[in-house]
Amino acid sequence: MRRFLLNWKCRRDSTPLCPAGHLPLKGGDWLTRSAAFILQHLRLVPTANDGVISPHEGEMAGKPEGGITSGSLKIGIALTSLLLAACSEQHEQAAEPVRPVLYVKAEPQVQRTYGFVGTVEPRYSTNLAFRVLGRIISREGDVGDPVKQGETVATIDPTALDLSLQAARADLASAEAQFSNASAAEERQRALLEQGNLSQAMYDAATQARDAASAGVEKAQAALSKAEDQRGYAQLKSDFDGVVSQVAAQVGQVIAAGQTVMTIARSDIREAVVDIPDSMIGDIPVGVPFDVILQSAPSIQASGQVREIAPQSDPVTRTRRVRITLDNPSPAFRLGSMITAARAVSLQPAVVLPLSALLEENGKTSVWIVDPATQTVGTQEVRVLARNGSSFTASGIADGALVVTAGVHSLKAGEKVTLDQAGAER
Repeated sequence: MRRFLLNWKCRRDSTPLCPAGHLPLKGGDWLTRSAAFILQHLRLVPTANDGVISPHEGEMAGKPEGGITSGSLKIGIALTSLLLAACSEQHEQAAEPVRPVLYVKAEPQVQRTYGFVGTVEPRYSTNLAFRVLGRIISREGDVGDPVKQGETVATIDPTALDLSLQAARADLASAEAQFSNASAAEERQRALLEQGNLSQAMYDAATQARDAASAGVEKAQAALSKAEDQRGYAQLKSDFDGVVSQVAAQVGQVIAAGQTVMTIARSDIREAVVDIPDSMIGDIPVGVPFDVILQSAPSIQASGQVREIAPQSDPVTRTRRVRITLDNPSPAFRLGSMITAARAVSLQPAVVLPLSALLEENGKTSVWIVDPATQTVGTQEVRVLARNGSSFTASGIADGALVVTAGVHSLKAGEKVTLDQAGAER
C-alpha cells in the first residue's frame, strides 16, 4: 500500500486517458487522474507494458502485492464508477449563453413639425428705367438704401432734351404769329366782301388760311408739351416708398429708353418665399398658416398664410415655390433675410426606428420586442409608413416598447436576452 501511494504521488501530474478512452484528462482534474492511476495500478485497465490483462492471470490471486484481493476489487469498482461519472460530465452540453441586444425605447410621435428654409422678399417690386435715350450723369440710390415716393434716384444728361424744348417753344411762337397774320387777313377780306369789292372765292381762301394757322398753333402747343414732358424724363423718380434691391446701370453709361437702371422693392408688404418638395405640397393648400422664424435671431418670429403656390414644379429640384404673406412682421425681417417656415402636422401614432430593426420575411414586416419581465424576445408585425436611407417610420408599436435594433435575423422567438444600459441606443 505504501508503494501504491508513492507511485500515485509521483504520477499525479501526468495526463492519462479516461477509462472509457474518450478524452485526455485535464491537468486540473486530479480526482479523475487519481482514479485512473488506481485502476491501472490494480491492473483493471491495460498499462503501456501489458497486453490483455485478466484479474485471474498467473498466480496473482490471493497475493497481497502481485495480485488483486476482493477488497481491492471492490475499491476499484467504486472508483471506476466515479471516474465514468466524471468522464460523462465532460460530454454534457454547456448551457446556451444569454445574448445581449441593442435596443431603443419606442416613443410614438403624434405631431411632427416640418421646416423649410427661405428668404424674405417683397410682394411688389418695380424695375425703374428712363423713358428716353441718354447718358447717366448721377445716381443717388444704391442697394439697400431706402427711398421715398417722388425721390430722384438717377439723372441723365438733359442737354438734348433742353434743345428739343427750345425748338418746340420756337415752333409754337412761329405758329402763333402765322395764326395772327391769317386772322388779320381774314378780317380784311370779310370787310371787302361786305362792300362787294371781293369775290366769295377769295374770302374762302382767307378763311382756310386762318384755320390752318390755328391748327398749326395747336400742333406747336402739343409739341411743346411733349418736349416739356421729355425734359422731365431726364430725372428718374420712385413711384412709392421702398428699398433699392438691385442696381443695373452706373454713372456715365448710355442707356436706351426702357433699359432697367435699378429695382425698387416695396417694404410695407413682405413675404417668406420657400421651396417645398412636390411630395409634400398636396397637404399645403392656399391659406394654411405657417410660423416664420428669423434664422439670425430665432427668438423673433412671425405668423403668415400661404398666398401663392407655383403651378409647376422646378424640373431639376422637383420643388414648388410657395409665397407666405407675413402678418405685421417685425422690422428685423428685412428684405433678403434668411428664415425658416415651420408647420406642425398631426400624425397617427408612429415611431421612427433604425432600418436595422426592420425584419422582412414572407412579405411581412415586423420588429423584435423585448419583454422586460421575462427577458425574452418576440416578433410583432408593424406597418411601414415611410423609409429613408437609414431609418423608417412604422405604426403599431406601443409607447415604451423595447425594440431590438441589431441582429434581427439571428434571433429566435422566446430567446433569452439581456438588456444592459450600454445596449440602449439614444
